[in-house]
Amino acid sequence: MAGNGGIIGPVNTVCTACQAEVITYKTANGSLTTGPATTTATMLLIAGGGGAPGERGGGGGAGGVRELSIPVVGATPYAVVIGGGGPGSPGGVGTSGTDSTFTVGCTVYTAESGGRGGYETCAAATGGSGGGGATTGCAPGAAGNTPPQPGNSGNAGGQGNCSGAPLYIQGGGGGGGAGAVGTNSSPTACGNAGTGGVGVAPASFPGAPFLVSCKVGGGGGGGGNSGPGSSGNTRGGLGGVGGGGPASNAPDGPVAPGNGTAGCANTGGGGGGGGVYNPGPNGAGAQGGSGAFALKEPAITPSAPGMWSMNTVYEYVKDGTWPT
Repeated sequence: MAGNGGIIGPVNTVCTACQAEVITYKTANGSLTTGPATTTATMLLIAGGGGAPGERGGGGGAGGVRELSIPVVGATPYAVVIGGGGPGSPGGVGTSGTDSTFTVGCTVYTAESGGRGGYETCAAATGGSGGGGATTGCAPGAAGNTPPQPGNSGNAGGQGNCSGAPLYIQGGGGGGGAGAVGTNSSPTACGNAGTGGVGVAPASFPGAPFLVSCKVGGGGGGGGNSGPGSSGNTRGGLGGVGGGGPASNAPDGPVAPGNGTAGCANTGGGGGGGGVYNPGPNGAGAQGGSGAFALKEPAITPSAPGMWSMNTVYEYVKDGTWPT
């Protein structure tokens, strides 16, 4: 009898670097230090959304949304930079958002900013998701996932309407979303401006505090046009689910359409376009939403190879630390 509780064999130990699952969220620039035993982690990196113009311009594109597994080194601090949303404009082209980055040693992971919405002859900008197109020249929306990034969700913006019909039924295209393209502005009477593309639900972070309807990365709605007494006014586009800002909207008649709505903070949502009102005043486009970051470090549980004493097994089972 070995005196170890009835089993003959070497005395083994469980891991000395066991750790529980850890999820860290960042909505501002800073750093985080990984657990001592972490070697791989799942990253969610969201860039700032694009800003939108006023005067029936295209909606802002959502910031890039990247979710992927990456190698890390335990007990090491890493830098996080959160991108801001691009400013909107009262009349004139908006501004694309800014990138978000996570730096691991010599590797910099980047989520590309959302592209600005197009305005008249100023084209929409590419980015994590592209901005919606303007009405002048039937401008197309800009491309998303540009430049291509592994693990990125991003789509193009929708086309603006220049059907040749009166200006009051023309509107901008919706900004691209992380989960779908922005829609085109309707070319028909009483048409609507484009709706922002829907965002995505990050698979590894269903409980993230910055989710909107369980998603991030919605595109901004395209700006519409309103004229007094006309039944053909273009409605401003809705924002994409996942933080995209809706464009300004107004009922038919002499009601100034107002300003677009900003993309939601920390979702990378695109800004909504401002409306045109004839004879004025015109509404301003809104800024995109800021980005965010999350890192999930997996749990490291005890391993139990080889022979174990009955007494040791009993103690681990009693403490709830014996692997199953």
